[in-house]
Amino acid sequence: MRKECLKKWTASVMAAVLLGGCLAGCGNKDAEGDSDTVTLTNVSYDPTREFYEAYNRIFAEHYEEETGKAVEVTQSHGGSGSQARSVIEGNEADVVTLALAHDITLIEEAGLIEPGWLEEFEGNSAPYTSTIVFLVRNGNEKGISDWDDLIKEGVEVITPDPKSSGGACWNFLAAWYYADQKFGGDEAKMKDFAASLYDNVLVMDSGARGATTTFVENGQGDVLVAWENEALLAMQEYPDEFELVTPSISIQAEPSVAVVDENADKNGTQEAAKEYLSFLYTQEAQRLAGENFYRPTDEAVLQEFGDVFDLSVKLCTIDDFGGWDQAYADFFADDTIFDEIYNQ
Repeated sequence: MRKECLKKWTASVMAAVLLGGCLAGCGNKDAEGDSDTVTLTNVSYDPTREFYEAYNRIFAEHYEEETGKAVEVTQSHGGSGSQARSVIEGNEADVVTLALAHDITLIEEAGLIEPGWLEEFEGNSAPYTSTIVFLVRNGNEKGISDWDDLIKEGVEVITPDPKSSGGACWNFLAAWYYADQKFGGDEAKMKDFAASLYDNVLVMDSGARGATTTFVENGQGDVLVAWENEALLAMQEYPDEFELVTPSISIQAEPSVAVVDENADKNGTQEAAKEYLSFLYTQEAQRLAGENFYRPTDEAVLQEFGDVFDLSVKLCTIDDFGGWDQAYADFFADDTIFDEIYNQ
């Protein structure tokens, strides 16, 4: 049964996005008109689908026990940058659970989220984390073990597009940090390294889940640069077909969450939306995150998954790039470093 999940990913992405946009208004009317039912819309990024399907069930049980009210959650999934734009353009999300803080900052700048959201919840409002790894086919015929191997002639790389995918931005920054360490901060050599890597990219999908589908289902490429949770899920779904390779240096990816204040205020869901995100930090939800291959931020719970995650890998953080606003301005805004090296 679970093996069919990957086969349905691509077809379900657009359906989920459209359903989320369509039902947001309908559900929020219920929240205003029926005191016994609250409807929330969670606009999320590509790889969280399975986690939030499970999380919504345990949250609904918790919320009804605490308040006596039923809660229904509508999900929408896609590339993180595209999802942020959909909220700005009218998708009435009550909460967003996106791949990187900068995408939520764009929603804040559009006037939909109050300033200070990054400090509203613990850990930069990131209730779980991940990192960037490589997924290779069983046998690892190209001998891929670190970032250097991704620039070798004949190695076909799959990674999504940083212009639309938050996961792709984390991928790029992890590779850039590796090059920084390798070349001692020589930016010209770092740019050449990144250009060589992207010259080997065979397919650049718009989102992380689409990239996984390209590699896993369509059989394209030698290596997928992926969220750790995506790689582990693919290995679970397809036993003995793939191997996970953890590079010597990676990045602590922090998918952030926030209440979309303007929509939640209008829909009468502010209290429920805050509880929905706060509950992510409970040990029950943290264990569920670990079971779905996200790294819990609760250190005690994280240690329970020491046999699942490589907890010894050297991880840089977004602070090494001056925070997300600075990183985006330096690397991913138009005519900055990513555009320069990709055009090269």
